[in-house]
Amino acid sequence: MFAKLIGVAVATVILYFTPLQGLAIPFFILATIIVFIVEGVRIVPQQNAWVVERLGKFHGTLEPGLNVIVPFIDRVAYKHSLKEVPLDIAEQVCITKDNTQLAVDGIIYFQVVDPRLASYGSSDYVLAISQLAQTALRSEVGKMELDRTFESRDEINQKIVSVLDDAGRTWGIKVLRYEIKSLTPPESILRAMQAQITAEREKRALIAKSEGQRQEEINIADGEKQAAVLKSEGEKTAAINKAQGEATALTTVAEATASAVRQVAAALSAEGGMQAANLKVAEKYVEAFGQLAKTNNTIIVPANAADVSGMLATAMTVLDKSKLAK
Repeated sequence: MFAKLIGVAVATVILYFTPLQGLAIPFFILATIIVFIVEGVRIVPQQNAWVVERLGKFHGTLEPGLNVIVPFIDRVAYKHSLKEVPLDIAEQVCITKDNTQLAVDGIIYFQVVDPRLASYGSSDYVLAISQLAQTALRSEVGKMELDRTFESRDEINQKIVSVLDDAGRTWGIKVLRYEIKSLTPPESILRAMQAQITAEREKRALIAKSEGQRQEEINIADGEKQAAVLKSEGEKTAAINKAQGEATALTTVAEATASAVRQVAAALSAEGGMQAANLKVAEKYVEAFGQLAKTNNTIIVPANAADVSGMLATAMTVLDKSKLAK
């Protein structure tokens, strides 16, 4: 438009300025060429699409790069960016299934995929999609109870994307995703939720403490049981060892006694053994009587204790009987 005004102004000056009237026709031709170039050449940036109308009717879409249109007949009516566009959705109050107010806001990511439908499908597709997003959000939140809305963000996002994508096809746009930014219940509900969370944590703490005490008691009882078992096993082993030791000692004493008896018997059977035995018995007899005057011990002696030779004879008779029995 600016080039057209400059061309018209210069042509007017040339026509009314006598010395330059001879250059009017060449200048007019040159100006016409320049205007055609300026009005007919369009350079479309990457990731953009321009809609061209010819005499008020849709004619085509200019692709990124150098494009040529017919001046004064074609015009670029709409320009669309094909990039992914984030659209913030204003916060709104929704009513949950259990009649609780919930302030929700979100953000939409969409992209123009059909420039023609984006130009003629809706007078303002941005406003249309934002209003539809709010309506769909209120509808989905109204189907859920308050506690479930906090757990089902992904489910809500997917359903809203499905609704917007179906409607956006007639507007030439594609809704890529929807994200809930915040869910804010009333202050009274927040206080109640905080109290519930505190009570739940205290409950878990009490349960954990009781479980710890229970495990401690179990561990102590198990330790005492194992200690008792080990103690009884030790006492059993000690008793067995003591009995075996006593049996071994008795066996050893018996064997020693038997060996001594055998040695005595062998000594008596040897030459001069009987005389040595008589002499030893006589010595012990005399020694025993010698001790009577020194101690108050009481012993039993034969009736003929004064007769030493009788005592020796009695002792020798016992030895002979023992020898014959052997």
